[in-house]
Amino acid sequence: MKAVSYSKVGVKKGEVELPKAIFGLEANADQLKVAYNRFYDNIRTNNAKVLNRGDVSGGGKKPWRQKGTGRARFGSSRNPIWRHGGVAFGPTGNENYSKDMPKSMIRSSIKQALSLKAKEIKVVEAFSASEFKTKKIVEMIDKIGAEGSVLITAPKLDAKFIASARNIAGVQMLSVKQLNVAAILDADAILIDTEGLKELEAWLGKTKSAARKEAEKLGDKK
Repeated sequence: MKAVSYSKVGVKKGEVELPKAIFGLEANADQLKVAYNRFYDNIRTNNAKVLNRGDVSGGGKKPWRQKGTGRARFGSSRNPIWRHGGVAFGPTGNENYSKDMPKSMIRSSIKQALSLKAKEIKVVEAFSASEFKTKKIVEMIDKIGAEGSVLITAPKLDAKFIASARNIAGVQMLSVKQLNVAAILDADAILIDTEGLKELEAWLGKTKSAARKEAEKLGDKK
């Protein structure tokens, strides 16, 4: 799999070979769905909160005596089955929606997502800005032909580039290590610089056995 490479200003330079270990995998739809939903579950806030019978004002007096009326017994008019009563089993604001996944599955999901989006990958020489100019970043993106939702990723972006690009509609910037399945799959075009491609290969390109050997070496050194 090859991707078109561009200069800093968006001029086409040639093609770059993408690592097959990252961009040539077959996607597992079920695994990607779990990873995609996990991202949004982990950023979900628990703002919803209902008033239970103890939170609703009023209802301090027993509506009628316990026995002898022929009616069902009630201790408060704020019972959930009464009108204007509290809500039973509603959200309390303490819910935890976060989910976890094994690190190996997270890495695998990111590689599968990148493999699905391999045709939308554009390699840029470097992302840099000599001045705070949003217009120049827009021109660079237009020259590359990236439309819709654009994901820009690099090991590190300089402050001027971030300030110039952060207000462009549809543009998202992430470091390589911040990449996630949702950001990759939601993007219509993915721009990565040459250094980012190297870091991506160093991070995700290792096999399990190679990663295990490296961990053992680090353990021996300690």
